[in-house]
Amino acid sequence: MTRAAIERIGRRAYDERQLAVWSEGHTSEDRFRERSEAGHLIVVAADRNDMAVGYALWEPDGHFDMLYCHPEHAGKGLGGRLVAHVLTKARARGLDRMWTEASDLARPVFERAGFEVVERKKFDLRGVSIHNWAMEVRL
Repeated sequence: MTRAAIERIGRRAYDERQLAVWSEGHTSEDRFRERSEAGHLIVVAADRNDMAVGYALWEPDGHFDMLYCHPEHAGKGLGGRLVAHVLTKARARGLDRMWTEASDLARPVFERAGFEVVERKKFDLRGVSIHNWAMEVRL
């Protein structure tokens, strides 16, 4: 799902080289197991057939690390519902702030949830220039 989202939806904002290096970092499902074992929290949205169609991954310190929706379910409010769910859980855990690094595509979803842009971050990812948006919200 993650690579499909990057490769299919990402085309709206990023070029082929950027998409290639971005998706390279999402090649293994073992990554979720490792993150879960490290205490990161994963919220999964499933369809009527119990198939995963979106997920959010966040760290106990308030870092909202990942938000992805399957391309067939993107643009229908699922991302916003996942963000809202995570914010509710974060408040219940006593967090007073969350932050993320959002793609151009995820930025509006986070803004609708109350996140504000802190800065545009430009960096090299395996030799390819790319950017995202540092954002935060007070809870």
